[in-house]
Amino acid sequence: MGVDMEKKKVMLVDDEEDFLKLTKLNLEATGRFEVLALTSGVDIIVRLYDFKPDIIVLDILMPKVDGIEICHILNNDPLGQRTPLIVLSALFKEVDKLKAYKLGILDYVVKPVDAATLISKIDKALGLY
Repeated sequence: MGVDMEKKKVMLVDDEEDFLKLTKLNLEATGRFEVLALTSGVDIIVRLYDFKPDIIVLDILMPKVDGIEICHILNNDPLGQRTPLIVLSALFKEVDKLKAYKLGILDYVVKPVDAATLISKIDKALGLY
């Protein structure tokens, strides 16, 4: 396997476990991604340095710490600042999108989202398309 074929590391964070499992399976089925699935935003910072993701896909609506708070935390972290971020949300309000984009996210994906769309968004964010 050449360097070009190295799997991209995706940190997937969502409190909906069914969505998380299915999305992880779909991403890994491409053979191009290694996925770390987390159900809590609290775990992101803990796992950021041992997993070193190429990209983070993050749900906005989560218990304890929501996606917007996590964006703030990542923006204040040296590794977090360099990691591209795609936000998932069941909410589709312009104010939410605007808030997320102001925090430096690359893309905003409205749920429900199919695997093909999410994969193309990840590829685009990573410059792989």
